[in-house]
Amino acid sequence: MATVRSLKIKTSTCRRLFKELRSYEEEVQKEAAKAAVMRARGADLHDLKQQENVLAESRMMVPDCHKRLDAAQADLKATLVELLKIREAESAIREEDSQNHCFV
Repeated sequence: MATVRSLKIKTSTCRRLFKELRSYEEEVQKEAAKAAVMRARGADLHDLKQQENVLAESRMMVPDCHKRLDAAQADLKATLVELLKIREAESAIREEDSQNHCFV
């Protein structure tokens, strides 16, 4: 059963993953620029290869982070739907109780 606490946790998870995704995207840009500068300056091939490996690793993290964010968002949406159903049920019970008390 969903709780407000689990909703808060899942919301925080989505926020953290979104920040992580932005961080990886920024890292890819930074590492790509660094590799371009190294290439333009005619850096040692070994150093350039190392930099391109760093860039490739950073690029691999972006789709992985997207996948984790999508899963976390789907989980958050499912929890929210469950909580809304619970709230609707509670509201219906309160409404039924109030109507029964009026006729007694």
